[in-house]
Amino acid sequence: MPVGDASYLRGPEDTSEDRAPIRFSLCACLCSHSGAGCGRLASGTRIRLRRALLAPSGDLAPLPVCPPTLGQPALSPIKSVFSPQNVEAKTLTHHSKLWKRQDKRIRVSQPLTRGPSAFIPEKEVVQANTVDERTNFLVEEYSTSGRLDNITQVMSLHTQYLESFLRSQFYMLRMDGPLPLPYRHYIAIMAAARHQCSYLINMHVDEFLKTGGIAEWLNGLEYVPQRLKNLNEINKLLAHRPWLITKEHIQKLVKTGENNWSLPELVHAVVLLAHYHALASFVFGSGINPERDPEISNGFTLISVNNFCVCDLANDNNIENASLSGGNFGIVDSLSELEALMERMKRLQEEREDEEASQEEMSTRFEKEKKESLFVVSGDTFHSFPHSDFEDDMIITSDVSRYIEDPGFGYEDFARRGEEHLPTFRAQDYTWENHGFSLVNRLYSDIGHLLDEKFRMVYNLTYNTMATHEDVDTTMLRRALFNYVHCMFGIRYDDYDYGEVNQLLERSLKVYIKTVTCYPERTTKRMYDSYWRQFKHSEKVHVNLLLMEARMQAELLYALRAITRHLT
Repeated sequence: MPVGDASYLRGPEDTSEDRAPIRFSLCACLCSHSGAGCGRLASGTRIRLRRALLAPSGDLAPLPVCPPTLGQPALSPIKSVFSPQNVEAKTLTHHSKLWKRQDKRIRVSQPLTRGPSAFIPEKEVVQANTVDERTNFLVEEYSTSGRLDNITQVMSLHTQYLESFLRSQFYMLRMDGPLPLPYRHYIAIMAAARHQCSYLINMHVDEFLKTGGIAEWLNGLEYVPQRLKNLNEINKLLAHRPWLITKEHIQKLVKTGENNWSLPELVHAVVLLAHYHALASFVFGSGINPERDPEISNGFTLISVNNFCVCDLANDNNIENASLSGGNFGIVDSLSELEALMERMKRLQEEREDEEASQEEMSTRFEKEKKESLFVVSGDTFHSFPHSDFEDDMIITSDVSRYIEDPGFGYEDFARRGEEHLPTFRAQDYTWENHGFSLVNRLYSDIGHLLDEKFRMVYNLTYNTMATHEDVDTTMLRRALFNYVHCMFGIRYDDYDYGEVNQLLERSLKVYIKTVTCYPERTTKRMYDSYWRQFKHSEKVHVNLLLMEARMQAELLYALRAITRHLT
């Protein structure tokens, strides 16, 4: 076996020529005594892998390959991770294995547009991937699917961020950790199902089976162990109303009993849930197309669920949609919008230098912005489907709902009209830097460093450009985007003037942000096209990365604060 050649890792069904051998070799290091894919590695290998993952960005070293034991063949990860209870899976023929995997996937229509995104012209993404060899290297090292998937292709417009993203995702899915490998992928499925994200569900159905997951679990929650079922409540709250999570929810999960969770296991699960809730926002916000999988698309188009799929919504099918940017008027109008935004940024910077608002004034502005977010409707989607109950079509789907309970539970504004106000989460009282980071790192070793790097990377990422303008300081704009997401989740920064949000974020952008963050499954191409019409697609992808990470951090802050209160 050549060092670095991982072709022996694939099962008999993975023989398509378009999947070149890659150097992704971690699975070969699974110990033969590890049971149902526990993910534990030989200590030397674990240390070397951890060093590679935690190396500073840009100092990436190739991952080590675990050689075969002397006198024995190389470990097959497929064989080593099957549990004794799943003996039948070992004897499945090639055809029955392929049928089983297809049968468990969520059925979606083939995309109507070419390329990884329904929102971004294919040539723009392809050009980025062609010129950037580092993207291919990162995929070889850290991809869990073994190929350049559509999410990675779109994220590769920002390679610096992509490295942080892939390293942290690889760590939580593949590296030594509290949860067995199949559990990790099933939790990802449960998280994606809260937003009906068939793209992520299908991806992790495949990974769940490849890592030795019991196929029967894919029939629905009634077939999974009670421990996994018990995650439903925290999955639901984290996805839609994380401010409702209390220490009582944590105590219920970790209480003594045969189905209890240890705190390290629970932290691992919470990180996975928050990651995949936020990633669903990126998938819908970027119009990610279903993968063109050669295993299932040989001239056969799968029927859509309830006649809708992500590509229908992405392309605004069945919607009478006048172009928002067509014609000379649209071009002139969008140019004036860009100049107006530049002028507002300049004016705000001057005002900030002249005088600072008092703490009382900034608190008042936060409350005002929080209340105004009530009136930001998540797009005009419901009016665009006059002949169908859109909400029911999107939420009540048998394929997706098998993985969740209470499918009608969704986001509600933190500051609801006519109701008693929930206490605002003051970020200074429980910060990621001073509280969340140390707790998550203590209970789930090293993940804190990787998440922190990812948060810092996206927050500070800049090319000092805005559309056609160069040498622009975009710090103010990036902070407004990040803090607006946290505002919708009831998180307030005492040192931030929320008056800037109204100055910098136009209404169409606020609608887009609220939809992508709170109701991502409702996102359409019309919404994507309606804001910042003179900006590059890569800049809009940057917006989506900021929204994704702001959402993930907000979920983690609420969950980790509840765990801290449980411990004190």
